[in-house]
Formats: sequence, C-alpha cells, structure tokens
Amino acid sequence: MTDEPVKTVHWSFWVISAAALIWNVMGGINFFMQMNIDVVASMPETAQAIIEDRPTWATGGFAVAVFGGALGALLLLLRKSMAYYVFIASLLGVIVTMLHTIGIAYWTITFKPFEIMMMILMPMLVAALLIYYAKWTEHKGWIR
Repeated sequence: MTDEPVKTVHWSFWVISAAALIWNVMGGINFFMQMNIDVVASMPETAQAIIEDRPTWATGGFAVAVFGGALGALLLLLRKSMAYYVFIASLLGVIVTMLHTIGIAYWTITFKPFEIMMMILMPMLVAALLIYYAKWTEHKGWIR
C-alpha cells in the first residue's frame, strides 16, 4: 500500500459514509429528545422504562455511542483513517448503553422481538459494521 490515498473512490463509499452520518446524527437527535420529559412521556412503555432512572454511566455510554459514531462518519467522509478508532469508541459506548438496557429488560420489562432487534441488536450491528468498513476502506486506500 502506498502513502498516497487513492484519488477516486467508488461511489458506494460516499453513500455508505453519508448513511453512517445520517444514522448517527439521528441517534444524536434521539439522545437530545430523551432529555425532554414531555417527549419521553409520549414514548412506548419499554422506551420509558429504559430512559427513566438511567444511570449516568449508561447516559455517558449513549453519548459516546452516537456522538462518537457521528464524528467517525464525518472523519470517514473526510477520508481520515482515524474514523476506525472513533468507531471502536462508539461501539464501546453502544455496549455500555446496552448493558443497562439488557439489565432493565431482564429485571423489569419484556421486550417484543422487534424492540430487541431495533433497540439492542441494530445499534451493535451497525457500530460493528462501521468499524469493519473503516478498516476495509483504509486497506483499499480510500482513507488515510
């Protein structure tokens, strides 16, 4: 591999990177919405159970997950290999947040299969795939 990045990248790089940014910005919007008591009151019971009395460490993990993911996606769009490490931090934030969510699900509420997929599995899968994608694009020479 050379020290110079490839001058052109496949169009899919821009689509995937932009989708990653949109996904994580939506997560950031969700984070701020969860800070509003009126918005939380209008959410489904399972979401309310997770958000209410959420410990600081879980809220911090959520912030690292979504804002780290947004920063990672921005770095990806800027073709910076640092995106890989920021995505790793984002996945760690997802895991910290999910520890709380799974604990709540185990002790207090029963999740429906769709809720498990959307609230637990999907964020972990997307975060893991973004780590893989960042490393893969670095190997291809698309980011540096």
